[in-house]
Amino acid sequence: MPKSLRASRPLLLTSLALSVLLGLSACQRADDKSKTKNEAKPTLMIAPEDLRQVGSSGLVGGPVLTGSVQAARRADLRAEVAAVVLQVAKDNGEAVRQGDVIVRLDSTAIRDNLTSAEEALRASTQSFEQTERVLQRQKTLNQQGMTSMQALEDAELRRNAAQSELAAAKARVVAARQQLTRTEVRAPFDGVVSERKVSVGDTVLVGREIVKVIDPRSMRFEGQVSADRMAEIKVGQAVALRVNGVAEGEFKGRIERIDAAANATTRQVEVIARFEEPAQAPKVAGLYAEGRVDTGLQTALVLPEGSIVRQGDEAHVWQIDGSKLKKTLVQLGERDPRRGEVVIKLGLKAGDKVLRSPVGTLSDGQAVQQVAAGGAAASSVRTAVAKP
Repeated sequence: MPKSLRASRPLLLTSLALSVLLGLSACQRADDKSKTKNEAKPTLMIAPEDLRQVGSSGLVGGPVLTGSVQAARRADLRAEVAAVVLQVAKDNGEAVRQGDVIVRLDSTAIRDNLTSAEEALRASTQSFEQTERVLQRQKTLNQQGMTSMQALEDAELRRNAAQSELAAAKARVVAARQQLTRTEVRAPFDGVVSERKVSVGDTVLVGREIVKVIDPRSMRFEGQVSADRMAEIKVGQAVALRVNGVAEGEFKGRIERIDAAANATTRQVEVIARFEEPAQAPKVAGLYAEGRVDTGLQTALVLPEGSIVRQGDEAHVWQIDGSKLKKTLVQLGERDPRRGEVVIKLGLKAGDKVLRSPVGTLSDGQAVQQVAAGGAAASSVRTAVAKP
């Protein structure tokens, strides 16, 4: 055998052995992948609170109302006499009963006026009684022919003047007593003091605002709507209200009244809606609120944004399909920033169940097992390997 051929034989054997080893390694990796693929996927444990059912909403595209929560029963109490504030019996936030004294004003000068008016009334009463007696005597003497008709008429004139003065004196006493009662500012109804604007020692003039009283049980929504959407709303329509600062979610209401004139500056029309459950309504007046009217003209499937997974230009949800998890592509429509919901145009139908807040590693076709409420949470992606 030639020397060069003997030298190349070890190299050929080494190359052949290396090829065999690489082939075995590739086969081993393919077998590992096949085993991994064929292994049973872990079962996703979910509770009812981890699911959300696709529903329809008639609020999509409905007119938006902006305004605030106000008390329908409220009173701005103002000073009816000029005086100095002596006492403030109730402060902001304190409950009051009808007739309770809230603010007491100095009544010294008014009491003096009342005393003077009562003395004038006493003098006028005595003067009237005296002129009445004189008139009666003049009538008797005239009938006996002992006095002239002129004297009788003069007595009658004096009696009439005294009678007029008596009536004026009585009116002055009534006015003085009324002024005295106005030195005590009382609650006109059961409610809560919402805004106190005076303190002890302040001098108030007639017409100055002293305190506001509201009835928390009469809360309602007072808002405005664009005149362009007036044709879509009417009295009695349902309204979904969200109140800033209140964490209870949405409140249900009904349109109670629509103003007959638009604001000359904003061209918006005032709309008043009552809460369907007054006991659950916010108890603080002045909170900003926003509502959307259920016109019933457009109904669409909606889902909260937290249930939708976006990947680039596509979006999908994790739908419960029997006992498996299904990745379902959806086509999105209008988004309602007030409610945090998005219209689902294609991909789902009413009644479908999807994961409320899909997070973690999920896979299409993964087995799903539903447990009792509170037993598991999809958000934490608790899994249990299915038993063979």
